[in-house]
Amino acid sequence: QVQLVESGGGLVQAGGSLRLSCAASGSIFSLDLMGWYRQAPGKQRELVADTTSDGVTNYEHSVKGRFTISRDNAKNMVFLEMNSLEPEDTGVYYCHALIKDRDSGGLYDHWGQGTQVTVSS
Repeated sequence: QVQLVESGGGLVQAGGSLRLSCAASGSIFSLDLMGWYRQAPGKQRELVADTTSDGVTNYEHSVKGRFTISRDNAKNMVFLEMNSLEPEDTGVYYCHALIKDRDSGGLYDHWGQGTQVTVSS
């Protein structure tokens, strides 16, 4: 089994910063795509940013220039540095990873439990 555990959410004022972390553990042969999604109240879950195993990144338009995604392949971790936060960034942030299972060899999607980010105006 594979687990993704997020940390780093919280309450911050507009203009502030937060750093999210996600650690993957379990039956992992390799980590392919890793990323962060968010879901605001009453809205669908949307991609915020993702990164390939060789560091190619992709950002949702509204967070470009404010958020930075990075990963530590040796530690099976992915991070999201969020600066200049806006109230519109409020939501539950989910870590996602596409993982090749060590035992079965299959490639599977995995999700974390989510961490709340609240930006006050």
